[in-house]
Amino acid sequence: MFGYVTGLPAFLSYFGTGLALIIAFSLIYKLVTPHKELALMRAGNAAAATAYLGALLGFSLPLASAAANSVSLVDFVIWAAIGGVIQLAAFGLASLAQKELSTRIAAGEVGAGLWAGGVAVITGLLNAACMTY
Repeated sequence: MFGYVTGLPAFLSYFGTGLALIIAFSLIYKLVTPHKELALMRAGNAAAATAYLGALLGFSLPLASAAANSVSLVDFVIWAAIGGVIQLAAFGLASLAQKELSTRIAAGEVGAGLWAGGVAVITGLLNAACMTY
C-alpha cells in the first residue's frame, strides 16, 4: 500500500501550484480586460461568463500539458507563465479582430463572448500541444 502513495507529495505540490497559478491568471486576466467579468456574471451576463470560462479553460489546457511534461516544479511554473502570456495576447488579438469586443461582452452580446472564449480555447489547445517536449 505504501508504494501507491509515494507520489502523493509530488502530486500535492503540482496540484497546489496549479491551483495557485489558475488563481493568479484569473486575477491578472481580470485586471487586463477592460470589462468587469465578475460583476457582469453576477448580473447574469452570459457573454462575460462564456469569455471568462473560455480564458480559464484556455489557460488550464497548457497548464495541464506543462504539469505532465515538466521536469521540475520550477519548469512547470515557467511554462505556465508562458501559457498565461500567450492567453493574454490571444485576448488582445481577438479584440483587434472584433472591434469593441470588451464593450460588446459587457453589453451581453453572446456572440462576442463566444468569440473571445473560443479564441482562448483554440489558443490553449495549440499552446498545450506545443508544450509536449
